[in-house]
Amino acid sequence: MIGAMVIVPFMDALAKLLSSRYPVLQLVWARFFFHFLLVLPIALWRHGGGVLLAPLPALQIGRGLCLMGATLCFFAAIRTIPLADAIALIFFDAVIIVMLSGLFLRERVPLGRWIACALGLGGVVLIVQPGFGEFQWSSLLALAAAFFFALYFLSTRLLSGNTPPLVMLAWQGVGGFVLMSALVPLVWIPPTPVDLVLMGALGIIGASGHLLLIRAFEYAEASLLAPFLYTEIIMQVLLGYWLFGDIPNSWAFAGIALIIGVGLYLSLHSGKRPQA
Repeated sequence: MIGAMVIVPFMDALAKLLSSRYPVLQLVWARFFFHFLLVLPIALWRHGGGVLLAPLPALQIGRGLCLMGATLCFFAAIRTIPLADAIALIFFDAVIIVMLSGLFLRERVPLGRWIACALGLGGVVLIVQPGFGEFQWSSLLALAAAFFFALYFLSTRLLSGNTPPLVMLAWQGVGGFVLMSALVPLVWIPPTPVDLVLMGALGIIGASGHLLLIRAFEYAEASLLAPFLYTEIIMQVLLGYWLFGDIPNSWAFAGIALIIGVGLYLSLHSGKRPQA
């Protein structure tokens, strides 16, 4: 889990670095194109034709489109806001999952979790700081990414137990691969050889991080692993400062701490978190 949380921020940092030279759509295409090229042969080797016969294909593709929407919104957000702020807002998905679980999955949500959700919303306000002179609309894109991630996790919950993790990993790249391949010619900017390698790294790092995440869930329960998820925020702060000179202000740090606390509470009191 720590390995996954250390690796994935490098994908986000590369996307932020490349976003000054290439359209976000092209970067999202690279993320899913190279993910697909890496994962599909491995899945076919492990599961053969069973990869093509995954149950509930519409839900499998929809799950991948949710991940694509989250990636698109997140890559667009980090063009202008610090990596740490953006990833902290992404972790608000734990709160959104609780709310959607109660509304759509008819799961009983205890009062303590609703209170935690309210505190998590307070953390978002501290990071976004609406009306305090530092509000950036890109923060709303990060919140939209959190919403898409919440849908992604909920669909994972519906599919868990029915589909091998590696097959799910292959299918989650199909929607983004097909849709982005259709759209990217509209905005395509020929990359330099070095930038093309960096774009390939987007997909390879993303797929590798998800594979490590799946392996982690195979060895331990989510409640045990949950605290290590927040290693990603620490790594994002370090990379943001090292590469871009970004560092959250004191209010944003307070919001990050509040969201981490809420996320830990929800993870440790909500049973097994869906596999990513």
